[in-house]
Amino acid sequence: MCALNEHLFAAPVVTPLAPVPTPRQRALEDLGTALHDVTFVVIDLETTGGSASSCAITEIGAVKLRGGECLGTYQTLVDPGCAIPPEITVITGITEAMVMRAPRIESVTPSLLEFIGDGVIVGHNVRFDLSFVNATLSHQGRDRLPNRSVDTLALARRLLRSEVPNCRLGTLADRLRLSHQPTHRALDDALATGDLLHLILERAGSLGVTGLDDLIALPTMAGNAQAQKLRLTDRMPREPGVYLFRGRTGNVLYVGKAANLRSRVRSYFSTDERRKIAQLLRETHRIDHRVCRNGLEAAVLELRLIHQHLPRFNSQGTRSSKYPYVKLTLAERFPRLSVVRTVCDDGGLYLGPVSSAKRAKRIVEAIETAVPIRRCTTRSTGRTSRTVCTPAQIGVACCPCSGHTSEAEYRTVVDDLVAGLTVHPRRLLGPLEARILMLAAEERYEEAADVRDRADALAGLLQRQRRFDLLRRAGRMRIRIGSDWAELAGGLLTGCGSVDDPPSLLDQADESPTTHDPAERLPVPSRPDADELLCVARWLDENAGRVELESVEGTLAEPLPRLPSFAARKSR
Repeated sequence: MCALNEHLFAAPVVTPLAPVPTPRQRALEDLGTALHDVTFVVIDLETTGGSASSCAITEIGAVKLRGGECLGTYQTLVDPGCAIPPEITVITGITEAMVMRAPRIESVTPSLLEFIGDGVIVGHNVRFDLSFVNATLSHQGRDRLPNRSVDTLALARRLLRSEVPNCRLGTLADRLRLSHQPTHRALDDALATGDLLHLILERAGSLGVTGLDDLIALPTMAGNAQAQKLRLTDRMPREPGVYLFRGRTGNVLYVGKAANLRSRVRSYFSTDERRKIAQLLRETHRIDHRVCRNGLEAAVLELRLIHQHLPRFNSQGTRSSKYPYVKLTLAERFPRLSVVRTVCDDGGLYLGPVSSAKRAKRIVEAIETAVPIRRCTTRSTGRTSRTVCTPAQIGVACCPCSGHTSEAEYRTVVDDLVAGLTVHPRRLLGPLEARILMLAAEERYEEAADVRDRADALAGLLQRQRRFDLLRRAGRMRIRIGSDWAELAGGLLTGCGSVDDPPSLLDQADESPTTHDPAERLPVPSRPDADELLCVARWLDENAGRVELESVEGTLAEPLPRLPSFAARKSR
């Protein structure tokens, strides 16, 4: 290693300490890179002060490390172009005479960037050093450093704080007996920081830190009260799949899906205060996982496991047994709308399931606003009742209690309603849209917003029914996602696989689906099937650009016009 002195000013000193292999292009976005394969570049700067906006660099030191070996060093004094405050000279020993013939930062930048390459930048309070480097690059019209960074100060505070009075680099080097001691000179401090990094990596191994993503996340995880349970994630792969938190007796506490199982599960141990997470971790004694080939398989498997186990810490998907339906009682002489919990073979027209009774009631109100369907519960005898309901009195409903609506006239209203709910949605949504515009024109904004919310709930239900029917009428369908494939039967996932691997069946009955005529009214789906149909439909929508249709047995086409949107606009 070359020692820097006032006679070495012509160029930065780059000293290789070991043969440096030609680095292959490594995508550091792959945060699962094993730590022994990561190239770390430890940087330390000496400056004229603490602000990157008003102060300048006087010295740069850097050390390149990989696999526990030092690949080379970089050191140079820098002419800051301004006076060095006396108090800085006292600390660093760098005088104005020493930097008088040193290169300016503009001359140093190219060689520094070449030395850093695509390595992971390490520093003790690395934000300080990066702020000066990025400010320099900005002044020169260059882009900021895109490299990942690791802060040994934050790591030391999480892993070593109980062993030392403070986490200053000098204190750590002295108490932990590091090979190099910091001297407030750039290269010496960088070498000491490199020693500290290696010690931290050894300590971090006990917490299951094996990849770059683990190391970057460790400062927030190691402070968690349940950090000792991080070892439960040691065998988690960095692949897409589903994970299950289990309690002491093996009961499933929570089910989730992830594109990167290891990264997602370990994120629960961050120090972020998230609702119920602390309690979940306290009760967790085992974490199981299942690797999936793609996001569709993971999403469906997650949903099925939630339906199966009803985990206490899951909210979405655990209440499907309580989903209500909207029913039109077609078997009655004067059909009416109602919200029901069960589907019966009684000739009624069922819509749903709907996520909540409140939303179902809003849908009923939207339909009653658009169509003068019967609202009272008086038995439909066709005779005039002694008590006429309020909607009939004000003329907004053709209730039989009024005695003014014949059965034939009422059947016309019901036929229009059935058509609006199945093939002609504008018959319902058109009157609602017109009423919203009328109320807004009269500056009755609260009433207009109420009608808009009802219309939005109805349009959302009709759109869901369409998506369900589209997938169900398709019958058996096979799609390709890159090198993987998936098979659907009636909109439900039956298996996934790849061109090289055997299929993975998801415990779904492999029965030939019934092919439905496009004009045929399909039976309402069960609650679990509705959840899965919606899950599949959303995934197909989100990934439409990369999904290829290989085969389909039924009809996969949408013959109906696009539904209008009534969603409230977000204010800027």
